[in-house]
Amino acid sequence: MFDVKHQINAVTRQVGNRTLDAGEARIVTISQTYGTDIDDLWDAVTTAERIQRWFLPVSGELKLGGHYQFEGNAGGTVTACDAPRALDATWEMGDQVSWIELRLSEVDGGTRFELNHIAVIVEEWDSYGPGAVGIGWDGAVLGLAMYLSTGAGMAPEEAAAWMVSDEAREFYTASGRSWIEADIASGTDPAKAKAGGDLAIGFYTGQ
Repeated sequence: MFDVKHQINAVTRQVGNRTLDAGEARIVTISQTYGTDIDDLWDAVTTAERIQRWFLPVSGELKLGGHYQFEGNAGGTVTACDAPRALDATWEMGDQVSWIELRLSEVDGGTRFELNHIAVIVEEWDSYGPGAVGIGWDGAVLGLAMYLSTGAGMAPEEAAAWMVSDEAREFYTASGRSWIEADIASGTDPAKAKAGGDLAIGFYTGQ
């Protein structure tokens, strides 16, 4: 059990734009500060044995030029690495390619984790809005928060059971509403932001 409201409020969410060679892209940015030093946080987010305790099992190499694959999820190639502060990689699922930029920085009280997920605008984004990826990343930073605070991970069967629990639905709904707010703050029409956000919430909650 955890305090859903506290975790939602501990996270900063932003939505922005970037022009890439591949076209106009949207950026989903999520950040949270953790009460640990930068070397420990870097190790937690780049070491396969530790990543699986808070996210998913991962194979491959999380180093410059390395290829990685998350079990049942995305894979890609590490395109830049500056330990212990920055890592860039492609984020590939099927025929869709987007990009992630991970940044760690020392702040009062610990280390700030910031992740940019950059995607060229496609139909799914236009329909579901930033919550399509943002809610999933909220789940990841929650898992990282719980792991760093307890030192314990969650077994796959436990994670699967939690994802269909009332607590998870409350969390996904709160996350989705926060991404609607971030979308509106970025300049999206409020009605469109809410419509897309509601679809994303429905997807994650099974409703």
